[in-house]
Amino acid sequence: MGVTLLRHGAVPEKYQKRYLGWSDIGIDKKLFNMKKVEHLKSKKFDLVYCSALKRTAQTLKMIGFEPIIDIRLNEVRFKDEVELKSFAELEKLSSFKMEYLDSYDKWFEFISKESQKEFMQRVKSFMLELPKNRDILICTHWGVLRELTTKQMEYLESYELY
Repeated sequence: MGVTLLRHGAVPEKYQKRYLGWSDIGIDKKLFNMKKVEHLKSKKFDLVYCSALKRTAQTLKMIGFEPIIDIRLNEVRFKDEVELKSFAELEKLSSFKMEYLDSYDKWFEFISKESQKEFMQRVKSFMLELPKNRDILICTHWGVLRELTTKQMEYLESYELY
């Protein structure tokens, strides 16, 4: 029993390497690599979840799963001046300072509308409500996956990452 974590499929090239946040961008089905996730088709999951952003639901549907949607699995909510921008575009903003790159905390504060604590609480509240002793598949975003895997939160006992 455990949690399998999956990042959504690739978005169209014009949106790659951009801060997408809550922009509801779908995946590019031509870029979807079924070989990477083929083995998930044969697994029996008790529950399958995704964020409220269509790129996660589309990813799961491509594999053959019907997900339960939960907004708490959404990506970080980026500031309006950051949303849909590339890093090169962010560097040109008058609000950008090189010192933001000194730490993840400073960077997060610069790019995000929600505080790290709010984001962490949002993700944590979802995870704490998951039933125990079930096989669960979660399709979400880089920011959520980073939160789950780098913080080594106590509510994530065992997981596979794809």
